[in-house]
This record gives sequence, structure tokens and C-alpha cells, in this order.
Amino acid sequence: MACFWNVLRPAFNWCSLACLALALAVGAHGQSSQQYKYFRIGSQQDVATKTQAGFALMGGGTDLDEAFRWMCQRAGGGDFLVLRATGDDDYNPYIQPLCKLNSVATLILPNKEAANDPFVAATIAHAEAIFIAGGDQANYTRNWTGPVQAGINAAIKRGVPIGGTSAGLAVLGEWAYSAEGDKPDDPNLDGKLAMEDPLGPRITLTHGFLDIPVLKGIITDTHFAKRNRMGRLLVFLAKIESSTPGASMHGIGVEEKAAVLLEPDGRATVIGHGSAYLVTAVPPFAVLAAGRPLTGAKFAVEKVVSGKSFNVTAWKSDATPYSLTVNSGKIQSTQELGAIY
Repeated sequence: MACFWNVLRPAFNWCSLACLALALAVGAHGQSSQQYKYFRIGSQQDVATKTQAGFALMGGGTDLDEAFRWMCQRAGGGDFLVLRATGDDDYNPYIQPLCKLNSVATLILPNKEAANDPFVAATIAHAEAIFIAGGDQANYTRNWTGPVQAGINAAIKRGVPIGGTSAGLAVLGEWAYSAEGDKPDDPNLDGKLAMEDPLGPRITLTHGFLDIPVLKGIITDTHFAKRNRMGRLLVFLAKIESSTPGASMHGIGVEEKAAVLLEPDGRATVIGHGSAYLVTAVPPFAVLAAGRPLTGAKFAVEKVVSGKSFNVTAWKSDATPYSLTVNSGKIQSTQELGAIY
């Protein structure tokens, strides 16, 4: 009974490997500590399998079976772990039937105490696939620095497939919109709002939360066309270029119901029912001023539709590029009828 008590305590106390196995078995039935919640289905015993690295960048909205199958295949039949700050274990019964896995588990980490529990670090260390769910990425950038961040980065280095949707995708790039300046009653930070004041309190960016080599120099954005986020990605790029001299930055925006399946060497394919947008700031870069809209900025864009491929390392695709120019917070496009997307 001592091991059962340990998994419920605020601080997990290692007693033995057998204790860990029992803790996992308890978690399978939805038990929780005073901080975290852990739900597991499938085998109660961990396995060590050969994994294949890869990154599933999901734009949000309806989950894509194909993207999860891709991650599962790269997990080699191992243990699939879902990380989230809120919500429940609804991903477990969704993922389990899609492919053959030893187990599927969800770990809910709502605060820093939960994220710092040694059981959490051990669970991440035993995962053969890690998926970061949607929600509010401020919960991740505030509370998951430390063991969770280190654990995910260690998994990246050992070749574990990593995926994220919505907020989970937002934190995969070298740079990320942290949303830490948002208040509960704030409207969606769309392109129009972002361009009104690129140096405003809601334009909060964080650097190096995760260390994915192929996403160096890249910031990602989600729910792209549906929530009119092109303008805010332009602002993010302009702000980084302005504040980080010499930075060579790109942006990837992914539409809802679409995903980018990215290989470690930079090869990528768009799947689902939407497109991905490759965005680059073109020099001379805009000079930003507090309280004033984005102006004097130019960007090159490539819209890669579902079924097509591109290369992140070379930053090339088969798509026809177009240009966006921003003056006084207004976007002009070279596309037919001035379409931004």
C-alpha cells in the first residue's frame, strides 16, 4: 500500500522500479495526486521500443487520424503520452484504436507544482511518442519550464516523435507566441488587433522553450485562416527581426484541420483539409514604434496546399509565391483580388 500512497502524494517518492510499475497501474484507472492527473489505458508495464524522429504540426480544430497514425508508427509500438494543462483523458480512447501501441496515457499538469513532481519527469522519460494538446500555451510557458521542458527536449534528442495541436503547436518553434499578456476576457488576438500595436502588451514572445533543430529560426502559428492570424504572424516576425539583429526568421502558419508532417532533415508534407503558409520577412525590415501600427513591412509567402510538400531547411516549395506589404496596419497582397490567404 505504500506505493499507492506515493502516487497520490504531492511529491513522488521513488521506492523501487516495482513501485513505479504499480504507480502506472494505479494511473490507468484515472487516479491523481494533489497536483497532476494521470490516466493510462493499455499495458500497465512500460516497454522500450525503437523510435523514429519526426514532428507533427497540427493546426487545430478537428484532429487528423492520419497525423496520429504517423506518430504512432514512429513510436514503434511503444508508449504514447499526451501532455496537457487542462481537460481530461479524451485523447486516450481516440488514439488507442488508430494503431498498435503498448499504452496510451494522458498527463494533466495544471500548475508548476504538478509539473515539478518527479513522477512526471519519469513518465516523460519512458514515452515513445509525445503529443502536446491544445489549450492556453501560457500554461505551458509559465509552468512547464524545468523538468517537463527538459524531459521533452531529452525526448527530442533521443528520436521520439513529437506532435502538437493549437497551443501545442504554438510552442514547437524556436520562437513562440506565449499569450502571457492575454487576459481571460480579451478577444482573440487576430491579425487586425496585432497590427494596431506590434509592441503592445499582448505581443508576448518566448524563445527556446523547446529545442527542435529543424525548427530553428522558425515561429509557428495555428487556426490560421479561420481566425485571421496572418497579420499577427507578420507582426511576430517583424518584432523578432527588430529586437534580434541578425536573426534569420521564418514563420509557418497551419490552417485548422490540416497538419504538417516534418522530417528531421527538413522535408515536410501537408495533410488534411487545409494549407500551410511559409512566411518570410523581406529586408529592409520595418522599424517598430510603440502605440503605432505596423508599417513599411514586406513579406514573401508560399501557400502549400494539402498533399504537397516543401523543405524547411531549404525553405522551398512548389507553390507559387506571393508578396504581402503592410502600411499603417493594412495588408496589400499581390494575389488575385488581393487575397491574403
